[in-house]
Amino acid sequence: MIVVLHNVRSLHNVGSIFRTADAAGFSKIYLCGITPEPVDRFGRIRPQMSKVALGAEKYLEWEKAKSTGRLLNRLSKDGYKVVSLEQDGRSIPFDKIKFSRKDKIALVVGNEVRGLPKSVLEKSDKIIEIPMAGKKESLNVAVAFGIAAFSLRK
Repeated sequence: MIVVLHNVRSLHNVGSIFRTADAAGFSKIYLCGITPEPVDRFGRIRPQMSKVALGAEKYLEWEKAKSTGRLLNRLSKDGYKVVSLEQDGRSIPFDKIKFSRKDKIALVVGNEVRGLPKSVLEKSDKIIEIPMAGKKESLNVAVAFGIAAFSLRK
């Protein structure tokens, strides 16, 4: 499994996703759009991200991609099932999705405020959501990723 981060802004959220992706057995993280990299433009480790990732950013493979759409097209051609985590009229509860162990999964999560745009959702094979029981409509992106990541691992 791989994860695609679309315009996730927070260094802390990205660091947390690195750590959780490693724990859940993901093989790679794609950092798209404005999503920050673990190192700055001078190659120095970003301390805010490193503090949360606890070193996962040093050994979990990652790649920067400018365009989420072009990346998803490429992943689909490479046989990945694109699964987007977003509240949408087409989404199904995360625990209802079924894949075989042989399926290659690309889990896509989006911006902390805007989520995933329609252009990304249209490239998805499945859209999943985490049903909310309380008054708040959503979870922190890193928390939501963790729930979906471990659920897909089954």
